[in-house]
Amino acid sequence: MEKKKIDGYDHIRYKRAQISSEEMISKSEEFFLEMDQRRTVREFDPRPIPMEVIENIIKTASTAPSGAHKQPWTFCVISDPGVKRKIRLAAEEEEKISYSGRMSETWKTDLKPLGTNWEKPFLEEAPYLIVVFKQSYGMENGEKVQHYYVSESVGIACGFLIAAIHQAGLVAVTHTPSPMNFLSQILRRPSHEKPFLLVPVGYPKEETYVPDIHRKSLDDIMVRF
Repeated sequence: MEKKKIDGYDHIRYKRAQISSEEMISKSEEFFLEMDQRRTVREFDPRPIPMEVIENIIKTASTAPSGAHKQPWTFCVISDPGVKRKIRLAAEEEEKISYSGRMSETWKTDLKPLGTNWEKPFLEEAPYLIVVFKQSYGMENGEKVQHYYVSESVGIACGFLIAAIHQAGLVAVTHTPSPMNFLSQILRRPSHEKPFLLVPVGYPKEETYVPDIHRKSLDDIMVRF
């Protein structure tokens, strides 16, 4: 491996195989078509998934860029039925409060086409729950380590995570009950870790329906200069 010092720090030479413009177009379109099949699914088959698949998915998420390469994330993987039950009950308690008062009528109206409500059975049905925590700061040898752009870094990692789940042939739903402090308590996470996203992962039920929704066109989301 070719190395050199830059400003006193080791660097390794980066090489990326060059491909033709035609192949770039083909590969980028193939990836888009694959990801365009991704849908949020709330009905899970309880079939088990090899832990190695989950580990590979999380390793993929961990390749995301982060501020000063601090990698300010923790991925908690839950398969224990008792822990999943606790998470569901706590999440539904918060969701009941949200639907009965915290959420505006406009918000609830916008959610109706998606068929979601305060009940979250998928938190028990999915074989795995992945809870992503963001680290406000790090800890090394008992000392605080500053982190940078934490929310942005963890958000990018979650995008990688969702793409990896889909690529592995699985489905997921991104769940963000608010507040989510109960996750820190149930999972006994340290005070510098804050819950960011809860992602049930598994196979879809054999007969699963999703809302008939459509994505914005390229003209709606892209501006050329």
